[in-house]
Amino acid sequence: MTHRISLRARALTAVAAAGMLVPVVAGAAPASAATAPQVSCTSGKAGLAAKLQRDITAALATRSGTVAVGLRDRTTNTTCTLRATTAYDSASVVKVTVLAALLWDAKKTNRLLTSRETTLATAMITKSDNAATTSLWNQLGVTKVKGFLTAAGMTRTVPGSGGYWGLTRINVTDEQRLLSLITARNTVLSDNARTYILKLMGNVVTSQRWGTPAGAPSVVSKHVKNGWLQRATRGWRVHSVGTFQGGGHDYTITVLTDGNSTMNYGVSTIQAVSKVIHRDLVPAASATSAYKPTTTPSEAFISVPQG
Repeated sequence: MTHRISLRARALTAVAAAGMLVPVVAGAAPASAATAPQVSCTSGKAGLAAKLQRDITAALATRSGTVAVGLRDRTTNTTCTLRATTAYDSASVVKVTVLAALLWDAKKTNRLLTSRETTLATAMITKSDNAATTSLWNQLGVTKVKGFLTAAGMTRTVPGSGGYWGLTRINVTDEQRLLSLITARNTVLSDNARTYILKLMGNVVTSQRWGTPAGAPSVVSKHVKNGWLQRATRGWRVHSVGTFQGGGHDYTITVLTDGNSTMNYGVSTIQAVSKVIHRDLVPAASATSAYKPTTTPSEAFISVPQG
């Protein structure tokens, strides 16, 4: 049996204050709580959907900016979404898509990656190297990137034009779809390709292991790719995608944000959401065994046009 919980049913809760009943609206964005999209969760485990919905909402209650969240746990058949189809500039999280497209294209001719491609892919994912990404993006070309997106069912992802791969338009639904392909057998990516992607995402340099791994128990394996960029409009875009397995769970998390005043503000928002998700899914893990990300997050600046 699947249990579903939506904030809509809880949007108006009365509390007593000075003898008066004051309506309290639970929302994802404090500046427009009355009209903001609501966190929606479903689960095959009784009570889990309600807990996740409540805790994710609370984690975002005082945060500004526009936040989108995706969670899927295969073990408990649990999903949570917030702004699932809202589009964001990808920044460096698109690098996972670039690698997946490269491996998908190689699979079509049954070839292994060259030593050059392996070197570039490693730098692109583990160090977020921009020059390596540009080399692979140009090698593939937008046509092959679009071919992969079609094969992967990532129907709303739009590659950046003019060589600006960091301005690829992404959303939670498609990012979660990509993470699902990476973490389970499918006809798009070979088992070797999936293993390779996870290996690189598991070896990201320490200064870039922030975001969705925050609060993950030590018993859980962590694979992550983050990204950020700043533009004149909508401030800082800060994103994190991650896959996690262990403690009896197999789950993926995507958190996309923009409208952040600083990079660190966006990082803090992502980590606040991630911590409650890990805690709710694997509650038995000791707090002292939870992963604490770097206090000095770092990603390379990517090239974007003015505006």
